[in-house]
Amino acid sequence: MTAMSDTPPPLPELVRQVRKSREYKRLTDAIPYTRFMGIGVENLAGEMLCRMAYSPRNIGNSLLPALHGGTLGALLESAAVFELLLQTNTERVPKVISLTVDFLRSGKPQDTFAKALITRQGRRVANVRVEAWQDDRTRPIASAHALFLLSEP
Repeated sequence: MTAMSDTPPPLPELVRQVRKSREYKRLTDAIPYTRFMGIGVENLAGEMLCRMAYSPRNIGNSLLPALHGGTLGALLESAAVFELLLQTNTERVPKVISLTVDFLRSGKPQDTFAKALITRQGRRVANVRVEAWQDDRTRPIASAHALFLLSEP
């Protein structure tokens, strides 16, 4: 393979391809930030979830040890963006208008999952709620409410 063939297509084309093929790794690998953070989209038990693979660099408090709040925020925001990209017709990365994160429990040094739910979608904006958990989905470690701009006026 040449270097040219490894170049992913432009984002709108890649999103269309991933919506059809459900090869989510192609999309997350094309985004350097999610690749660096170890954030991926997976189809687990028929449900599209985001997973942030544990890495020692994600620890914010080494005495506990606990995940850094910024890493959890990144997971929650990424889960919302991927939900919007894969479940709506938008072909550009939605822009964050507001994002409120509630940190509910300390994140342990292990993989963390997140599920986003589009609670309202208009022509230009969408509201998304996201929860993150580790061992027990009924005991989320963080949640977020976000408002995204889907298209310019």
